[in-house]
Amino acid sequence: MKNIKNLEGVGTALVTPFKANGEIDEEALARLVNFQISERIDFLVPCGTTGESVTLTMEEHLRVVELVVQHAQGRVPVIAGAGGYNTAHVIELAKRIEPLGVDGLLSVTPYYNKPTQEGLFQHYRALAESVKLPIILYNVPGRTSTNLLPDTVVRLSAIENIIGIKEACGDINQIIELSMKISTEFKLFSGDDALILPMIALGGVGVISVLANQVPLRMVEITHLCFERKYEEARYLQRGIYKLMKLNFVETNPIPVKAGLAMMGLIEESYRLPLVPMSAENRRKLRSAMVELGLVKA
Repeated sequence: MKNIKNLEGVGTALVTPFKANGEIDEEALARLVNFQISERIDFLVPCGTTGESVTLTMEEHLRVVELVVQHAQGRVPVIAGAGGYNTAHVIELAKRIEPLGVDGLLSVTPYYNKPTQEGLFQHYRALAESVKLPIILYNVPGRTSTNLLPDTVVRLSAIENIIGIKEACGDINQIIELSMKISTEFKLFSGDDALILPMIALGGVGVISVLANQVPLRMVEITHLCFERKYEEARYLQRGIYKLMKLNFVETNPIPVKAGLAMMGLIEESYRLPLVPMSAENRRKLRSAMVELGLVKA
């Protein structure tokens, strides 16, 4: 387990590879982890939204986390997803993850039941009190219908082991307000690949990225150029991958990114319902963009 006090850079929101029969593809997961580390990724985030965590059983969730820790071999930190709409269940999951050797937790806001701001505060406080692991909050109202507002984040940041937030609210004004209210020690990660540059300019420390599944090194290069305030060079690199960045969300995440990884030969293209494969037209566009980047052969 690493001390993640200085955690920054790019964390890949890892997909969960499945076999055609729906089982977890453990060989493909190992291949994906090693690919990520060989491309200099800063940290790994298994079992989040991109990892189809809501379709995993408790035992499958724990197995994926265990395997990622095992294959990472301490080379990079592992921040495991542990979120949901039932606080007691999230606490049980977090307690079972804690002994697996992860370095922290990423916990999405409760979805569907739409708690109040006080409900969100009490949910996260209960989680933080149940484990010793550092916790990164995750705000993505476009998927959860719940928006974790800046004042609530500030309240939560006073809890010792709540160390940061993955912010994917999509509202730059809210992000600016948040950046002005949190302390410099509280870690602000972009949850949107397209907003790396402005997020770091506002004091962010990196991104938890979908696109890094396919192009981890390029995402690392862009982010670290921003740390060095070399924004013109970062913009140039971002322009080169922006088409792929957009196509990764032309259908529900992680449908396109898993299709792309399958084209690269890293995983089988297999989903769990209610997710289904890409439409033929969108698949053609995705493949074309990946050919342009040299990720797959024409």
